[in-house]
Amino acid sequence: MSQRVVIADDDELTRGGIRLVLAAIAGVEVVAEVSNGREARSAVERLKPDVVLMDIRMPVVDGLAALRSLTGGPARVIMLTTFGEEQYIDEALAHGAAGFVLKSSAAEELGPALKAAAAGEMFLSPPVTRHAVTRLRGLGAPPSPDVTDRMAELSDREIEVLKLLARGLSNTAISESLVISESTVKTHVSRILLKLECENRVQAALLATQAGLLN
Repeated sequence: MSQRVVIADDDELTRGGIRLVLAAIAGVEVVAEVSNGREARSAVERLKPDVVLMDIRMPVVDGLAALRSLTGGPARVIMLTTFGEEQYIDEALAHGAAGFVLKSSAAEELGPALKAAAAGEMFLSPPVTRHAVTRLRGLGAPPSPDVTDRMAELSDREIEVLKLLARGLSNTAISESLVISESTVKTHVSRILLKLECENRVQAALLATQAGLLN
């Protein structure tokens, strides 16, 4: 079954580049291209896509406003972002974004992001993960009282993977750093999230910082 995607970006060249990337991903069908958040909402209502790739800065209705109106619906929204737009990450996460893909890394990241969306998971580009962790640390969130107990459940290898994950490395980069297969990394990450009772990599990364693993 194909994954139906709407591309929402006000730049025609960007939409064209994303369309080309998606054309190379098996099982993905672009059902509409729109240039602002209002058109994105209309396309979702008419076409019932699985995923919306949403630019943040758009005229008429911007991507964050459109995201808020789509939260809770069947379509998962992955935000398209560029360096320098980190101030929007907190708001988008709070309103249910299913992930962030850097436009500069779209060729490498769109496939994993769509796969994560299909599995009901969140995908964040590594630089976005680093920002989110830094931001959360800056908020001074108190460590969970059972952080130490949960960390004790992890194997030595899982601790190694968690440290790299918390630094914003992708699964591919982790596999290269530890000289293990990417499928093995994915297995470790799944086990880490389960043992730490985390829903996504950002939560796991924050626990790692709270536990002092990055000191």
